[in-house]
This record gives sequence, structure tokens and C-alpha cells, in this order.
Amino acid sequence: MQMDAVDQRIIALLVADARASYAEIGARVSLSAPAVKRRVDRLRAAGVIKGFTAVIEPAAVGWTTEAFVELFCTGRTTPAQITVATRRHPEVVGAYTVSGQADALVHLRAADIGHLEQALERLRAEPFVTSTRSMVVLSRLVETPTAVPALPD
Repeated sequence: MQMDAVDQRIIALLVADARASYAEIGARVSLSAPAVKRRVDRLRAAGVIKGFTAVIEPAAVGWTTEAFVELFCTGRTTPAQITVATRRHPEVVGAYTVSGQADALVHLRAADIGHLEQALERLRAEPFVTSTRSMVVLSRLVETPTAVPALPD
């Protein structure tokens, strides 16, 4: 799909505030509300915009502990197997195949250290996992929902 600078600005504005009206976005990008809607519809149809969601502060709902876990897997483990397995664990908020020694990196969130330990034990029990290495997050410094170009004001 061909995207122009206006499409990129619309995406950036939606990432910043998905509840912004088409009229509000239009005022920022010099388009009418119907023109913005047409562009958003086109971006959704092309799969550029996958959906709209609420971003929750994990600590506000009691999930104050998080960790990144390196997974080391048996030789023939596929990314699809890792995907299926990690989706079974509600504490998993992200899973990625990576370069380096580990086969995958898993981001976990839990209520406390005890909950994190239980989640790790369940993750380690997956039949393809040979070992793990965990790093508990002390503080989140930067977290953005999606990388988008900076908007000039």
C-alpha cells in the first residue's frame, strides 16, 4: 500500500489518542472529517491499522511485577510452537524469536514475585523448553505503543 505523509500523520495521531474524532484529526492534518474517515477505512482495509484498543497501566490493575525471560529450546522447536505455547499463559504479554544464544524472548507481567515464579514454572514445563534465563524489570523507562514518526506541531 502506498502511504503519504498525511496517512503517516493520521496514524501517529491515532496512536497518540485512538479516541480522537475524525474532525479533530482532520483539523491537525488539514482534511475534512469524511476525508479522514475514508483514509482510516483504507488503512484498516489494507491491514495497516489492525484495530483500536485501550492501553492499561499494569500497576493500576495489580500487575506490578514484570520480567523478560530468555527461552532455550530443543533443536527443532519452531516459532509456531513457541507462539501456541506462550499464548496459553495469561502472564505473557509478548513473545519474540531473537538472534543470539536464546531461541526466544518472552515478556511476562504478574501480580507479585510469587505469581511471577508460578508463571515461570509453567513456562519452563513446556515440553520444548530446555532452560530459561530471567531478568526482572526494576523500572520501565520508555514504553511506546508503536513507533511512529514524531509529529511537528
